Amino acid sequence: MEEYSVKEVNIVDIKMPFWSMVIFMVKVTIASIPAMIILTILGALVTAVFGSIGNIYGIFDVSN
Repeated sequence: MEEYSVKEVNIVDIKMPFWSMVIFMVKVTIASIPAMIILTILGALVTAVFGSIGNIYGIFDVSN
């Protein structure tokens, strides 16, 4: 069996042109939009489920 040694790496600087970085950040922003939509839908579903459970067991009384 081979033994592997652990080597630490410290990154000191990344040389990247400004406009290349701007394009990268725009792509990251566009890619995050579907993720935020999915997370919003999941959050709404979780809220609806817990709200329904709370309403069934009388935990949340929303009647006036």
